Amino acid sequence: MAKQSHDLSRAAGAYRERRGRHPPPGFKEWFNYAQAHDAVIVEDLFDQIYHDLTPFWALEPKALRHWSQHFEYSIGIRNGKATLKTNEQHPFLDQWFDLVSTIQHLLPDVDIPLNFMDETRVVAPFEDINEAVREERSSRHVAHLLEVVTQPSAVKDESGDEPLLDAQWIREGQFWDIARVACSNDTPARTAPAMIEFSNPPPMPSSFPDGSYHGYVHNWTQAKDLCLQPDLRGTHGTFISQLSLSITHSLVPIFGHSKLSVNNDILMPAPMYWTDDPFYSGGEDTHGDEWGKKQGQVMWRGTASGGRNSRDNWKAFHRHRFVSMVNGTAVRLAEQDEGQGPNFDLHAYKDYHLTATKYMDLGTWLNDAVDVGFTFLECWPPTKNAQCPYTDPYFQVKEKIKMQDQYAYKFLPDIDGNSYSGRYRGFLRSTSLPIKATVYSEWHDSRLVPWLHFVPMHNSFVDIYGILDYFIGSSVPVISSQGEWIIEGAHDDQAKKIALAGKEWADKVLRKEDMLIYVMRLLMEYARLCDDHRARLGFIGDL
Repeated sequence: MAKQSHDLSRAAGAYRERRGRHPPPGFKEWFNYAQAHDAVIVEDLFDQIYHDLTPFWALEPKALRHWSQHFEYSIGIRNGKATLKTNEQHPFLDQWFDLVSTIQHLLPDVDIPLNFMDETRVVAPFEDINEAVREERSSRHVAHLLEVVTQPSAVKDESGDEPLLDAQWIREGQFWDIARVACSNDTPARTAPAMIEFSNPPPMPSSFPDGSYHGYVHNWTQAKDLCLQPDLRGTHGTFISQLSLSITHSLVPIFGHSKLSVNNDILMPAPMYWTDDPFYSGGEDTHGDEWGKKQGQVMWRGTASGGRNSRDNWKAFHRHRFVSMVNGTAVRLAEQDEGQGPNFDLHAYKDYHLTATKYMDLGTWLNDAVDVGFTFLECWPPTKNAQCPYTDPYFQVKEKIKMQDQYAYKFLPDIDGNSYSGRYRGFLRSTSLPIKATVYSEWHDSRLVPWLHFVPMHNSFVDIYGILDYFIGSSVPVISSQGEWIIEGAHDDQAKKIALAGKEWADKVLRKEDMLIYVMRLLMEYARLCDDHRARLGFIGDL
């Protein structure tokens, strides 16, 4: 908060210092809009925009314009009016159009190619991106005032038939092999081929995960980086069998809701965060009761999504593993079988030295601490009901629980589905504690700090027992040194502190107003990228 800009001059100065060039045209209007809507104006909070757009400085403006104007799903803005271009209706497109239309009068003329699939679309090879990043960095220049062009060029209609950017769409094959070309040669994933055999339990850490701090996530960026974790090819549905696949190795601009560490999609706030549908948020004004009135348990409900799970590969899917690992009955059976479950193993948990297991077995403790289950067992081929014949012996379908009712519980894990989880913003704005595991990045990532605003969890989930043991404790009451009854090992106050700090911060930087402010800045920057005079185009009204 010490970096917060309260006037235009300071905001523009912070921009030049961090970005190495003048702000884009419209910066004054953007700042006034952000200030009028009580935004926290800290330049660092917009880092994701520049991470996303950096490689595209290597492409010619004319090529960017042509691609954006001719992409089959897009929003075009001309003279302060937004228009949706699409061959079919889709709720993602409708929500994005509603978002952009809200600020259309403030936006420059630009075209925004959109991805409405769950899955990502662009994964350029590491060597191409490395060169593109070098090119952008060499182009940074705070131009002399006499050199600066302050008004954008009129957007030309790029109606030529010859595409200037060519995307060869890959629609079959193992996604892991498609994706790992974006990893550098010195990372373990670059040379690790896709897995094709999933009959046995997936590869899991036998002790603390690599890069962790005493078993807990230490570097959140590293924890989501597939290039550093080749085990993900056998432990996350995204890399095993995607529900749909349409991706390119060409660097082309496509705006989407989430992406992997290797992707080059440009992030927008996800449609599920913009919608008023309480299915994803519990309601904009519904955040749960005060901490002391909540049930001190873990709550999770969801479908068995994450890709196209089948009889041959379901044991490798991340949601199936998470539900199994916190199911008391499944864990008790694994404890009786040398720690081996059908889709997980327990070899790592003893290194966490749980307080709870001094008094009871792990399965008994989980039965008391956790209420987790699937509401629909998706499978392939699809069935006509919520069941799935090859997973029915392992999972029981549980009743659905509305989002607003989930806020009655203190601990809310958030697990990837086919891509990002649309519940995350709702969880952050609730009075409960989000426990987040993901391989996906979103627009808000540079705004959130792990262990301050949420609890990060490793994608193997081996740390879930240690996390819950620390916050919930043993479930065994003991008398403290002050003569008070407490739950041994519990740190309820720490859980409350993170939950409420996350909510307070989310209510400042993840509001719908903040999404609009982010998108306005993003589109100002993209419009400049598409301008033939982009090297000299900028705002200098503060100088």
